[in-house]
Amino acid sequence: MNALLLSASSYKDTGYLNHSKGWIKEFLGKNWDEEILFIPFAGVTRTNYEYEKRVQNCLENSNIKSIHHYKDMKNAIKNAKSICVGGGNTFMLMAKIYEFDLLDEIKNAVRNGAKYFGWSAGANIAGKTMMTTNDMPIIMPKSFESLNLFSYQINPHFISGQIKGHNGESRETRLNEFLIANPSEIVYAMPEGTAFLIDGDKAEVIGHSDILKFEYKKDVQTIKIGEKIKI
Repeated sequence: MNALLLSASSYKDTGYLNHSKGWIKEFLGKNWDEEILFIPFAGVTRTNYEYEKRVQNCLENSNIKSIHHYKDMKNAIKNAKSICVGGGNTFMLMAKIYEFDLLDEIKNAVRNGAKYFGWSAGANIAGKTMMTTNDMPIIMPKSFESLNLFSYQINPHFISGQIKGHNGESRETRLNEFLIANPSEIVYAMPEGTAFLIDGDKAEVIGHSDILKFEYKKDVQTIKIGEKIKI
């Protein structure tokens, strides 16, 4: 299995997908020059066509084609060599994936050799469930179960500590709440500018900072850049 899971579409002030363009191109290899099937369903505030064009322009690759162009979406996934899932609202993304009955198709395609990459919501749903998303539940998907390509929970866009002027819970508090309710789970918190590069049953941390591992009633562990975990 091959996957690239990006915490976010941007890092600091580098602009949309600029920090990850090289990673994506290297990850895809020869697939960069062939059709890349794009799943735009998380993009609530833009049309599928607008989202497709934005990703094409930012990655400078006209081979990216949105799945909404296909009448038979399942067959498009089955024949895809590369699948890209964009960020946005995770609840909407999973609701649409369930509406079109695409979950098992995506899983099977990746396990049969298709390369998968996604950012933000697209990374979150590659985990065991979507329950550690940061997004507002604007729609109810059929289930919180997601692709489970990465056998643990993912929390993208992780920011440590209490944000100045914000009186609500910190991200650490929210993740600890999840673990109290789900004590057997493990959460990997990914700051912006980080990614998991998955090859087979190993995931390597790449990017600009370390990733944090949260477990119930255990000290938070740091997974450093270059380290690999078994998935």
